Amino acid sequence: MLISESKVPLYYQLVDILGKQIKENMNPHDRILSEREISNTYSVSRTTVRLAMDELEKMGYIYKRHGKGTFVATLGENKQNLMESYSFTEHMEKIDKVPKTEVLSYEVIKVNEYLAKQMGLSIGEKSIRITRLRLADDIPMMVETSYLPFGKFSSLTEELVKRKPLYEVFKEDFLEVIKAADEEFSASIVPIKEAQQLQVPTNSACLKLVRTTYNTANQVIEFTQSIARSDQFIYKVRHIR
Repeated sequence: MLISESKVPLYYQLVDILGKQIKENMNPHDRILSEREISNTYSVSRTTVRLAMDELEKMGYIYKRHGKGTFVATLGENKQNLMESYSFTEHMEKIDKVPKTEVLSYEVIKVNEYLAKQMGLSIGEKSIRITRLRLADDIPMMVETSYLPFGKFSSLTEELVKRKPLYEVFKEDFLEVIKAADEEFSASIVPIKEAQQLQVPTNSACLKLVRTTYNTANQVIEFTQSIARSDQFIYKVRHIR
């Protein structure tokens, strides 16, 4: 019950109430009541409801799908620990989700100064650029754009990338064994194009990931830039003293 005389703002009280309901009575991807329905149920303004919903989204309790409504997010125990594994497919299978990848584009480009530096190439050398949409249980999770040195993967085809996870392609088709992968993470806002692909509102919070993957000869075989939904991913680090 909301208490108008309380020092705690109404929308914060509503956050507590809705958050408790989500944790105790709802399942991931259940649909949340509309703003109007919540407003009527708790006799508060739409502005108060909107503030509460925005806070719940920031906290990772809910996510919004444009034109479809608001849904319960997958809470912490099932979110991907980005420190645990650099294989999206393997991680989704570990938590009993069905991974799916859609290849959005596949092309050969000439690298600019930035990409050349990241990949250990010369400016103007060829690279394969692959943009993929990663999904779990048909929920869009992240958009990945990967750059592979053309010299190592010149025989790679779009059809092969569509059939197999990229790291399986490295190992099984090109005998490239991964030695290490460095990843950097930063908070950001989803760009317009990626927001449409991820089915989230423009300017929603997201995680930007940059991954550099090395083979056993310490050569870069993959440089990837990703946009991940903040309501589906959590970044965890264990500090041991």
